[in-house]
Amino acid sequence: MRIGIGIDTGGTCTDAVAYDFDTATVLAKGKALTTREDLTIGIGQALDNLPAEIIRDATLISLSTTLATNACVENKGARAKLVIYGLNEDYMDRIVGETNFELKTDNVRCFDTHGSADGMIVDQPDWETVLPELRQWLIDADALAAAEIYSMNNGAPCEKQTREFVESNLEIPFVSANELSSQINVLERGATALLNARLLPIVQEFVAAVLADFSARDCQAPIMIVRSDGSLMSANLSLARPVETILSGPAASVLAGRNFTDTEDYIIIDMGGTTTDISVVHNYQPVMADEGILIGGWQTHVKGVFVDTFALGGDSNIRIVDDQVVLLQRRVMPICVAAERWPEVKPMLSRLLASKRRSHFPLHEFYYLVKEPADRNRYSKDELALIDALKEGPVILDMVMEAIGVDLYNLKSERLEQEGIVMRCGLTPTDFMHLKGDYLAYDPEPSLMAARFLLHNLWLPYTQENIDNLADYAYTLVEGRMYENLLRILVAQQFGRKFAKLDPQTDFLIHNSWENRGDGNTGLFRYLFGTKASLVGIGAPTHVFLPEVAKALGTDYIYPEHAEVANAIGALKADIRAVARVEISKIISWNSGIYYVVHAPSGAVRYDDLNEALEAARAASIIAAQLEARARGALGELAIETNVGATTTSSKEGPSVALSYSAESVATVRFGL
Repeated sequence: MRIGIGIDTGGTCTDAVAYDFDTATVLAKGKALTTREDLTIGIGQALDNLPAEIIRDATLISLSTTLATNACVENKGARAKLVIYGLNEDYMDRIVGETNFELKTDNVRCFDTHGSADGMIVDQPDWETVLPELRQWLIDADALAAAEIYSMNNGAPCEKQTREFVESNLEIPFVSANELSSQINVLERGATALLNARLLPIVQEFVAAVLADFSARDCQAPIMIVRSDGSLMSANLSLARPVETILSGPAASVLAGRNFTDTEDYIIIDMGGTTTDISVVHNYQPVMADEGILIGGWQTHVKGVFVDTFALGGDSNIRIVDDQVVLLQRRVMPICVAAERWPEVKPMLSRLLASKRRSHFPLHEFYYLVKEPADRNRYSKDELALIDALKEGPVILDMVMEAIGVDLYNLKSERLEQEGIVMRCGLTPTDFMHLKGDYLAYDPEPSLMAARFLLHNLWLPYTQENIDNLADYAYTLVEGRMYENLLRILVAQQFGRKFAKLDPQTDFLIHNSWENRGDGNTGLFRYLFGTKASLVGIGAPTHVFLPEVAKALGTDYIYPEHAEVANAIGALKADIRAVARVEISKIISWNSGIYYVVHAPSGAVRYDDLNEALEAARAASIIAAQLEARARGALGELAIETNVGATTTSSKEGPSVALSYSAESVATVRFGL
């Protein structure tokens, strides 16, 4: 019996499964809360549900995670900076890098160079001037990323020089954009590298927790992580390339979805605690993000399955804004979960209700300390006062002034929350699921107390009817958010760039179709939105909300067996697949005639003979694919396929003409066979 252990760590829950590859059956499964302050606790609790001998005998450990996904959506991560070689500051200002690529001007420096686009002329800045500037600029940085114009053609000499400087002189991680992407746009390459640098500590903490737990259980199986394209890489490689895991969890859900339905078109809706991930399968094939993954405002060059991730989950914050109950994108710990962890939560809520206070602040919410900062000198006096107060336990917003001497009008907690130092507890869909009886893992009384405060702030009396109406309305907010996002995604898939971003009028029609879904469209203008694709729900809370959404879209809804741990199963369905592509430019020169430039990873090389250039490109692509597969953890013999092709053009009168050539090699290793 060949056993695999699959683990999926999300923002809220960590799931574990033991899987028999020979019989394709789940042997055991477990679920626990993700403990962000110490991931080993949640991972260990999930694994405790699996027999110890099964874990010890496992031949493969495969992981998926949405930690990086959630960090992108919540704008969390390390303080990273980016240097770009080949552009100047004026150019950055003209193209509005911050708006288009999440490149903020205070975190990006440019140094102009004058190399050639074909990679044959290499130019570098004056390092005696540049390096001292970088040293001073990086005093407050946790990591540095570098991107270089034309690096896909010249071997990235400036990035390599910067790496040598950082590794020799600075105690911070370095990320080279050239190692993550070979695409043309240097700003998108830079954004990919900067995001990678921001995510380093998040994935490092995750991998360290997994390694420690399996080592303690005497399991020596190789540990792999699902990449955003649904293939695998070693846990060690993920420490340097966390950006390649940003859609790890959603990619695993696509892999798992193939087990749940045999229809040609289906949509996978994976609702977790923090986000909902939508993947599309059309004509039995997963739709891919051909232009790179766009997530949380970051346009990256990371290749992967198409996944649209938006902030909606069991832990989404529900509060009053401008006298309306709204569903925010912010993730908080549910009140019912917090009350089990900290018994003092209920007395604090009871005191708030007894005070009969009303406020436009969410006084029923709590701050709690996730972890202490590594460097206290980087925080203000008020921030440190909040951190110190939370060492004793959570503090309700109603008592912040009493606890730290700073009123809510002047307290600035945004940076602490963004950096994952401090987090909030508040009302969530999970709390309302407890009030409606759809989920009863915790005591519902604290959730009821917080809901009563919302009624009080809405000037509504506390009655069971009002509580039921509030819970029903919270459900409707979740279902409406899911419905509207599904239609946004479906329209974009159907019509492409014309609907890449919906205009306000289309947004209004979609929103209005949900608000009036039960009136039969009796107005003068009738319109119906729907899909023939089945909705496949995975994730623990999906089955509560998805049936109403499927009904509104006129389609069927599938909630399969083991859906609550589907991503952990999907993680075991992935394999290593390393792709390496080497381009050949065809150059026509008045002086030299026709010649060819092979853009190998080591740099550009000129050839006068096409066949020699093709063979050099082919050999370089094979070596690059082999090296990448080995870096991802491939052992033993590799299966490699290589194709050499040409990019051609033609006119109505003449034959096809080759403009360029390329060699692409694919190295694969199958695990679950």
